[in-house]
Amino acid sequence: MGRFVTFGEIMMRLNPEGYNRFVQAERFEASYAGGEANVAVSLANYGLEASFVTKLPENPLGEAARNAVRRFGVDTSGIVWGGPRLGLYFVEKGASQRASKVVYDRAGSSIALAGRNDFEWAKIFKDAKWFHFTGITPALGGELPEICLDALEYCKAHSITVSCDLNYRGKLWTREEAGRCMARLVPYVDVLIANEADAADVFGIAAEDSDVESGKLNKQGYVSVARRLAERFGCKKVAITLRTSLSASDNLWAGMLYDAKSSAASFSSEYKIHIVDRVGGGDSFGGGLIYALATGRDDQSAIDFAVAASALKHSIEHDFNLVSVAEVEALAAGNGTGRVQR
Repeated sequence: MGRFVTFGEIMMRLNPEGYNRFVQAERFEASYAGGEANVAVSLANYGLEASFVTKLPENPLGEAARNAVRRFGVDTSGIVWGGPRLGLYFVEKGASQRASKVVYDRAGSSIALAGRNDFEWAKIFKDAKWFHFTGITPALGGELPEICLDALEYCKAHSITVSCDLNYRGKLWTREEAGRCMARLVPYVDVLIANEADAADVFGIAAEDSDVESGKLNKQGYVSVARRLAERFGCKKVAITLRTSLSASDNLWAGMLYDAKSSAASFSSEYKIHIVDRVGGGDSFGGGLIYALATGRDDQSAIDFAVAASALKHSIEHDFNLVSVAEVEALAAGNGTGRVQR
């Protein structure tokens, strides 16, 4: 089938035990994650040949980050070594009406200081079928916007399918900076992924009669959002996750996939999810969607698989979605009771 290449930052994640707040923490639990690394792990768990590309410091922390994805079968031969440090981020898990919080300590990381000459895209993309990145990667600054553009130009010239999750992060850049940069990159994207707020934050394209902060979503309004994104940038498909936040602990979760050629939109079922760990939910959606589209599923089956996969991720600690195709298919088929399997 070919290889699925993802490119971005992997960091050490540190979180207090359980639902403790930062000010209560006397110890932190360590794991490793990042948007594109999370997608690579999902794809490997589904049986695809996934490769993760980044730049890591040549020290034990860099090796630990590499090993975190390699243990799940992700190819790490494209990782570049060098630079000063591994990025960190801290997660305080929310509950009930208290929101989760993320604090970044990633400035000056090895990938943020990477140069265009670090990555040999012809070698990296040998036998590649698909390339995935997120808006987080160019948001790290430095030469990364140009590095992403180099990769995208190679993909365009060699007919490699490209997916991108807009993933706007206000702690990394402004809306204006994101809009200018992503407007250069998204025209190379075949499958664009966004959440209910990303299109408005990055490109000023908002759904009518929706208020993300209050949890009010007009799901049909996102068909218009997807259509406008496809028309502006030439994307073949646009997928949008639809999260209604009842509280930090309980959400309604659904998704929509728009096909530009047919101008048709497919909506998934809506799940009421009780959240164990919210971080990585969007990446698990992306991984599920890429797998479903790459294996030839129609749009309805693809969005059903992606949303079921990400619903399951919300039940798993840390960022990686450690589920199988069979588990996702069972939930998508309606088996969501959670009964013990004996």
